Amino acid sequence: MGDVVTRKKSFGFLNPFRSKGGASRSSSKATSISDLSIEELKVPVDSKTTSNKLRKKSSPAVPTRTANKNSIQQSRQPRHASFPAISIADEWERDEQTGERKDHTDLLHSLAHRESDESLAERTEMLHRDKAHVPGSEVLSRLPSHAWKQVVESLPLADVASLALSCKAFLHLLGPSTWTALNDVSNVSAKIDFLRRLDKDLPDHLLCFPCAIYHVRTQKGNEILRPTNIANPLFNCPNAFNPEKRISRTRLTVGRSLPLPFAQLVLRAHRYSADHGVAIDSMARRYKDRDGEWTHQTRFAVVNNHLLVRVISSAFAAPALPPAGLRRLLYSHNDNFNPYFSVCAHWRDGNLMPAVKCALSHIPKPPDSGGVVGVAERVKLHLHPQNPLITLCSECRPIRRCPECPSEYLIELRMQEDKSDPSKLFKHAIVVTRWSDLGDGSSPQSPEWAACNGDGTFDSFTALGRRAISGVFESQFTVDQIPGQNIVSMNPSKEKRGEAGHDWY
Repeated sequence: MGDVVTRKKSFGFLNPFRSKGGASRSSSKATSISDLSIEELKVPVDSKTTSNKLRKKSSPAVPTRTANKNSIQQSRQPRHASFPAISIADEWERDEQTGERKDHTDLLHSLAHRESDESLAERTEMLHRDKAHVPGSEVLSRLPSHAWKQVVESLPLADVASLALSCKAFLHLLGPSTWTALNDVSNVSAKIDFLRRLDKDLPDHLLCFPCAIYHVRTQKGNEILRPTNIANPLFNCPNAFNPEKRISRTRLTVGRSLPLPFAQLVLRAHRYSADHGVAIDSMARRYKDRDGEWTHQTRFAVVNNHLLVRVISSAFAAPALPPAGLRRLLYSHNDNFNPYFSVCAHWRDGNLMPAVKCALSHIPKPPDSGGVVGVAERVKLHLHPQNPLITLCSECRPIRRCPECPSEYLIELRMQEDKSDPSKLFKHAIVVTRWSDLGDGSSPQSPEWAACNGDGTFDSFTALGRRAISGVFESQFTVDQIPGQNIVSMNPSKEKRGEAGHDWY
């Protein structure tokens, strides 16, 4: 074997308890490693070392092309010598007081205007800063009085009253006669149109349409939607219990309705601020009928300043119900034989109720338990169990849209849990979902609100087109539950038989 390499000596500076003058094994060498140079610290390499010792291989010869490339790069280095090198330590500056690192990117991002017109507003203010204020009388004097009268005569009464309210100059020109004309009985609609424009400036008041007056909100911020049989006035109205001047409301389900003031509060909170109305999430409800077996869920959404509502009604249904059982399941005897689920005012005209009865007929009938036939049916059911998911036919599966109001209906059969029956937890249930557009809440005569209550004419297929109300509503919450059914007319023949047609009952 070759010569053994001498063992490295220990470092004296690592022992703090060692005296400077003490003798040691390394006394023949320097007292500390700091006194030695780099050349002295190198371990001598013996040329006669054994072949089994690991060595660093010498770098291969650099080819001519690589050498030329390196020479070219070295020749280009002086061009960039004027640019200082970027240090990682200098990339972030530290605050002298707190020691925090300063991030200049926040400063740069704050200089950008995102969805803001502040720069344009400041520039416009600078342009008009030195200009003197021109009084309104001088502006009116630029046109003769008869010209202003012709302009006023061509405007509606609500616009003339708004013009008189804008400034004193127009008030002196028009006079208070425009406001007194609004109190005429024949100008009630113009008065409501004028008062509706003051909605933003009156958060503590609510417009009462029967009185055409702004009333003070007595339950501001605490308005709660209650059942129909509970008196729930939102303001002190002298016509609250006057049958001739009732507050307009739309029916949701049996014993539940939505008064127009609540629609106003939800839309005001969406348009202006939370102080003007109530939160839309506070309107959602889930309840069960006292008399029937139906469970209801209501939810609201505001899309394009229109209030949309969805009512999901469900009830457990037995298979092969006779006509009397269908009537007991679907119609409320205490509500003038209206359906338990949510319907519009045109539910008797068309094939809505026949479609619901058709869906109930698809519930599979259990096998007969008597005789040899019953045993055979049970064996057949055991070998080939039925699918609990029922597919409806082409008559009752599509979504039905009412042609006279913005309402859509979807009929389904689902498997739901019945906790009241431990012997059979999951049963088939009939589910009817209604989507409706209740309008912008501007007045009881708004097209959508009046159409849902049967008080106005409305062509839903022309107004809505191919865009479904159900798709618009569900897209506000999720894209996974948008109904994928095609839409058909609820009354394709457009027959209005009402109670004369007994197919609904």
